[in-house]
Amino acid sequence: MSTGAPATAAGESRPAAGDLAGLEAGLDALDSTVVSRQPWLRTLLSKAFPPLIAIAIVLGLWQLAYHFQLKPHYLLPSPLDVFRSLQQKWLEGTLLSFVWTSVSRGALGFLASVAIGTVLGLIVARVKPVRAAIGPILSGLQSLPSVAWVPAAIIWFGLSDATIYAVVLLGAVPSIANGLVSGVDQISPLYLRAGRTVGATGLAGVRHVLLPAALPGYLAGLKQGWAFSWRSLMAAELIVNAPDLGTGLGQLLEQGRELQDMSWVLGAILLILIVGIGIELLIFAPIERRVLRSRGLLVKS
Repeated sequence: MSTGAPATAAGESRPAAGDLAGLEAGLDALDSTVVSRQPWLRTLLSKAFPPLIAIAIVLGLWQLAYHFQLKPHYLLPSPLDVFRSLQQKWLEGTLLSFVWTSVSRGALGFLASVAIGTVLGLIVARVKPVRAAIGPILSGLQSLPSVAWVPAAIIWFGLSDATIYAVVLLGAVPSIANGLVSGVDQISPLYLRAGRTVGATGLAGVRHVLLPAALPGYLAGLKQGWAFSWRSLMAAELIVNAPDLGTGLGQLLEQGRELQDMSWVLGAILLILIVGIGIELLIFAPIERRVLRSRGLLVKS
């Protein structure tokens, strides 16, 4: 009996890893409701048909504008002309390399922005003097157009990859940090007290309580951060053009402008749009649905 008392006291002073894991899982399950899943075919039809109809309408209006020559054909090519321009790049074997150059740059810049923005957001959210000092600056930086950083980045780093990544970071980090701050502000004090009760403080509290509870707002910041990083990347690639940098979608767009080839220009714009929407739908949308469903925030209409 006497030998068991110290062990009990030690167990009370420092929570087991299982307790923290149970707390983290409890945050996800708290106030959640069971949502019945629709059949996959029904879900596919309900999700796919509206965008396909919208695309068909846009293409139809585009073709009508081409047919009635609202602009000369060299200024407004038809959808078929744009498709043929993209097909030519595909047959030349260069189309995928253009896409990969931009996607790899965007992914690397976004991951770096997530690392920096998460740490910065946690500091701003939890340290009041820091929040009072740089919170308004973060909001101002978020509203600043990314292209405004390009001239300064060229002066600092020259025509190099560092210039492109600097513009991406400056465009995405404020959005991610502000999203996390917003998520932390919406955490119920009950969650924080429950974490402190089982000893989840410091880094353990951040990992098992703060970040899971702030996840919906944090995820919204990540989505916006990706949008800003993609826009910042295209702005940088349009201006920072050098032979040793490779050719991304922004450089492809600028080459079309220099050649006065509108089919080329519209094809590049279309690729930029497809990549941005594709990453949103394939990566962020499923994660967001899973998080909202686990919190009982996604209900069947």
